Amino acid sequence: MDGVELSDEELCRRVAARVPGAFDALVDRYQERAYRIAWSVVRDREDARDCSQEAFVRLHDAAGSFAGQAKFSTWFFRILVNCCLDHQRRRRGWRRLISREGTVRELDSARDDRIERVAAPLDDPVDRLEAEQQTRRLWEAVGDLSPQQRAVVMLQAREGLPTGEIAAVLGLSEATVRVHMHRAVTALRKRLRSVP
Repeated sequence: MDGVELSDEELCRRVAARVPGAFDALVDRYQERAYRIAWSVVRDREDARDCSQEAFVRLHDAAGSFAGQAKFSTWFFRILVNCCLDHQRRRRGWRRLISREGTVRELDSARDDRIERVAAPLDDPVDRLEAEQQTRRLWEAVGDLSPQQRAVVMLQAREGLPTGEIAAVLGLSEATVRVHMHRAVTALRKRLRSVP
């Protein structure tokens, strides 16, 4: 842009004013994180790409409504998560319609796309393999959580957002976010204890 690193909030104001390059700069900053968050909710690569692109379109169209009362990232992540949850609702509706007609069974592509996270390298290859397997089991278990629980876990574990920001992103109270996190942790512990 001007050779000066602009804040996200300033870039958003420039997007609203249709300053050339401002939108591209925001997309560059948030594209990878947006995809990662979308994938954590919808659990499908193509759907995650679609949802993150839709969120950027909504950002472009609604940039003028950004009031700056929250951080830009909180505002944008809320748009993104809402796109993902809307997508999940639409998808469930189509699944029910298709199932009722008896032409196609309900498919769960979430089980096909597993998070392939690898633990930091350790000196002992056996320890490294065990750590990789534990990490894989953990993220597979995260995949079985509800979309809102997955979003809470991802926003806290991967994005490092505090409870207050997660609440703002999801449009929930902080107490509800804590309940989702507690239920997610309880479910993960139970699932991981049952795995041999």
